[in-house]
Amino acid sequence: MTDRISTLRQRIVAKQHQQALQTLDEPLAGDFKRLGLTAQERMVRRLEFLMAAEKPCLEADERIVFTRTIRSQPEIFTPDEWEQIRASHYIHELGFVSNVTPNYYDLIRDGFAKRRRDIQDALRDARPEDRPFLDGQLRVMQAVGGLAARYREQARQLGNDDVAAVLEHVPEQGARTFHEALQFFRILHFTLWLEGEYHNTIGRFDRHMIGYLEQDLASGRLDEDEAFELLEEFFLSFNKDSNLYPGVQQGDNGQSMVLGGRDPQGTTVFNRLTRMCLEASRELKLIDPKINLRVDRGTPLETYRMGTELTREGLGFPQYSNDDVVIPGLIALGYDPADAADYSVAACWEFIIPGKGMDVANIGAVSFPHIIDESMREDLPGAASFDAFLEQVGRRVGDVCRSIVRSCANLWFIPAPFLSLLTDSSLARRQDVSLGARYNNWGLHGTGIATAVDSLASIRQYIYEEGTLTPAELIDAVDQDFAGYAALLHQLRYESPKFGDGNETSETLATWLLGQFADAVKDLHNERGGRIRAGTGTAMYYLWHVRDLPASPDGRRKGEPLAANYTPSLFARVPGPLSIIQSFTRPDLTRVINGGPLTLEFHDTLFRTQESRDKVSTLVKWYIDRGGHQLQLNAVNRDVLLDARAHPEQHRQLIVRVWGWSAYFCELDEAYQDHVLRRTAYDSVG
Repeated sequence: MTDRISTLRQRIVAKQHQQALQTLDEPLAGDFKRLGLTAQERMVRRLEFLMAAEKPCLEADERIVFTRTIRSQPEIFTPDEWEQIRASHYIHELGFVSNVTPNYYDLIRDGFAKRRRDIQDALRDARPEDRPFLDGQLRVMQAVGGLAARYREQARQLGNDDVAAVLEHVPEQGARTFHEALQFFRILHFTLWLEGEYHNTIGRFDRHMIGYLEQDLASGRLDEDEAFELLEEFFLSFNKDSNLYPGVQQGDNGQSMVLGGRDPQGTTVFNRLTRMCLEASRELKLIDPKINLRVDRGTPLETYRMGTELTREGLGFPQYSNDDVVIPGLIALGYDPADAADYSVAACWEFIIPGKGMDVANIGAVSFPHIIDESMREDLPGAASFDAFLEQVGRRVGDVCRSIVRSCANLWFIPAPFLSLLTDSSLARRQDVSLGARYNNWGLHGTGIATAVDSLASIRQYIYEEGTLTPAELIDAVDQDFAGYAALLHQLRYESPKFGDGNETSETLATWLLGQFADAVKDLHNERGGRIRAGTGTAMYYLWHVRDLPASPDGRRKGEPLAANYTPSLFARVPGPLSIIQSFTRPDLTRVINGGPLTLEFHDTLFRTQESRDKVSTLVKWYIDRGGHQLQLNAVNRDVLLDARAHPEQHRQLIVRVWGWSAYFCELDEAYQDHVLRRTAYDSVG
C-alpha cells in the first residue's frame, strides 16, 4: 500500500469526509403534490435538486472523486399520498428499485453524449405518452454532468490536474483509459444511490474493465503499480458513503463485486485484474466492495488459495458461486443460456442478470419450522405413517408459497429514471425499469432448513420407527419449552440425527424438503409473467422468524435463533466440515437456485500456517466439485469477539460475516452479535 493510499484509507476510517455532510430541509413532497406531478416527474426533479445541492468534496491528492454531502433525500410523496399508494399496491421494502446489477459498462464505453443522441433520435417518432420518460432521461444526465463540471472546476482550483483532466472527458464522452473508466463508474454508482435505488451491486468488474487496464499497460500510460494504486483508491470509494446507504444493519449495503466465472462464450474470466482485485481487498481490509468469486469444477486449486488468503484476513469473503450448478439452474428457470452464463450476484447471494433483470430476488421467505410446527399439531396425531405425515408437510409448503405470491400482488416501484439509462432495452421499450425488464422473476428464501430437517428426523425416529414418543407427548414438550422434559430435550438436541452429521436419514429428508420447495413454486408465476425461484438463503429471517415460533421437535428452545442460510443448526453436534459438505451437497441444488450459501466458521488459528490454509483451499474446491452451489467462510476468534463486545473502542475495524454480507462487529445490534458468537468455529478441516 502506497503512502497516498494509506493516507486516504486513514481519512475514510476516521470518517473525516463526513464533516462535509449537510442536511436538507426542503418540502419537495408538498410542492410536488400541489403541482400534481407524476411519480416519474417527481423523481427527475428530485435528482435535479439533489445534484444542484451537492457540494464538490475532494482533496488535492485524490484521483477518484465524488463523495456524498447530503445525508438523506427529501420525500417525493406526502404521508397521505403514500397511504393511498399502499392501499392499492404491494410495496416491497422501501419502495425503490433495489438488488439489481445495472449495466454500467455500456454507458462507461459510450458516454452521455452518445446516449443523448440516441434519446433525441427516439424522441423524433415517440408517442406523446413516451416523451416524458425520454425527456426525463435527458434531464438527469444534464444534472449529473453539472455536478461533474463543478467537481472539475474544484479540482483545477486545488491543482488536482489528474482529476480535472479526467472530468474534462467523462461522463460526457466514453472512457478511454483505466482511470477514466473507474471515475465514470464512481459517478454512476454515486448517482444511483442519490436517486434512491439501493443495494446497487457492481457486477462482473474484471470481465468488463480488463480491456482498459490491458490497454493502458500495453501503451505505457500506466505501469502495474500505478494501476494497482488506482484500483485501491477505487475500492476505497465504496467505503466513503456507506453509512448513508439503507440496510437492515450497517454494512448491509449490497456493494457486491463478482470476479471470475465463464463469459457467454464459455471462456473463463480470470485475469490480471481479477488477481489485482483480490490483492487490493486483502491489503485494504475494509468491508466494501464485498467479493464474490465465480468458480467451477475446472477452477485450479491456486484460485482457491488466493481466495483463502483473503478469507484469512477475517473479511468474510470471498463468497464462492459454482457455475456448474448456477448456470444450469438458471437455464431451467427460463433464462437465456448466454444471460445465465453472465450472471451476477445481488446484495447478498441471489443470482441476477446484469442490465436485463428486474428480478425481486427477496420478495419473501418460507419458514420451514413454522410449517413443521403447524403440521405437527394438526396432522401428526392422525397420520398413520411417516409418509402420510410428510405428504401433509409438502401440501403446507405449497400453500405457504402460493400465499406469499398472492400477498405480493400489484407490486409497484418508485420510478428510476437514471437507473433506466443503465438497463438494456429501456430506451428501445421507452419504459422505466421500475415497470419491468427482460427478467421479472421473484425469489423466495427458505429459512430454518436444518431445523426443519432435524425436526422431521426426530419425528420419524422416535414416533414412527422406535415408538418411544407419542405425538401428544411431543406437542406437550414443545408447548412447555421442554420444561419437565429434560431427558427428552437432551435426546432431541444432542443424540438425534442432524443435517450435517453425514447420516443418510437427514440427507434424504433434506433432499425431499428442498424438492418440495422447488415443486411448490415450479408452476407459479407473478403478475409480471415472471417465475418464482426457490432458494436456501435466510437473510434476516433467521432472527425474525423465531419471534413467534415455539420450541421445535429438534430440541431448539423458544427464542433460540435459526441457523443463517444453508447451514447446520447452531447446537448440532457434527463431526466437522467434511461431514457438513457431504450432507449439504446431497440435494439437487440446481432446483433451489435463488441462492443461499453454506456458511462455515473457522477459528482464525486455522489460517496461520500454509499447510492449514492449503487444506481450507482444498476443502472449498471439494465442496464445489461435489455440486455445492455457494459457500462463504468466516475466520473468527470467539475470545476476540467477546473482548470487542466489552471494549468496542479497541476493535472498531473487527469484521465478521453476518448472513450474506460483512460488517464491523461493533456496529451490529446485539442480536446479530449474539448469533455470530453462537456459531461453531471449527479448528480443523477434518
